[in-house]
Amino acid sequence: MTTVLKLGGSLITEKERAETLDGAALDAAANAVAAAVGDGTDLALVHGAGSFGHHYAEKHGVTVEEGTADAGAALEIHGSMTTLNRFVLSRLHDRGVGALPVHPLSAGARDAGATLDLSLSSARTMLGEGVVPVSHGDVIAHEGQGTTVVSGDEIVVDWATGLNADRVGLCSTVDGVYDGAGDVIDRIDDFDSVADALNGSDATDVTGGMAGKVRTLLGLDAPAFVFGCDDLSAFLAGDRVGTRID
Repeated sequence: MTTVLKLGGSLITEKERAETLDGAALDAAANAVAAAVGDGTDLALVHGAGSFGHHYAEKHGVTVEEGTADAGAALEIHGSMTTLNRFVLSRLHDRGVGALPVHPLSAGARDAGATLDLSLSSARTMLGEGVVPVSHGDVIAHEGQGTTVVSGDEIVVDWATGLNADRVGLCSTVDGVYDGAGDVIDRIDDFDSVADALNGSDATDVTGGMAGKVRTLLGLDAPAFVFGCDDLSAFLAGDRVGTRID
């Protein structure tokens, strides 16, 4: 069984402070991942940008839809993300998890119609060799735009489909998707029914906040779950947690 898991940028970083890691949260997540891999879970991991990417993307006015032809600006965003990626990899290796990076900037592109084309050959081969591929939000070459942002949520959806994932999880700082009364929604199978409750993130986010997450997860063949860090071990064990999206 293949599981695609995203660790949200708001979870593993202090998102209001540029390039500031939340070490305790990352340690807790790495412990859960290490235990699951040790129990035989085939895991593909993606992490968000948090304060290591969103602030730089905002600085240069780069989003999923708006690009930059300035290679220096793109490199600053990408370099910040690879720094965070190394922190994640380091925590995993400290716990005996064989993990390697997959950097989207070098693995794909968008065409003029904004269709994303990511190569899955490296991630697929890593999984076959017992290695955990670890990707992340990034900038990506975009025909006619220079470079634009590719969000971790987009990568999750692409990997879930291309790697034939059985389950998809988005681990965040919230217990699930909240309704207008502040209660966790048990299940979402239609965006319009929850659109009014999805106001996005209060912190800087160039990829659409919670509304963007829900939109990208709807329509997957595999069930997806949005949940908090306390439920990460339960999710990796196969339990139903947080909000189910399908």
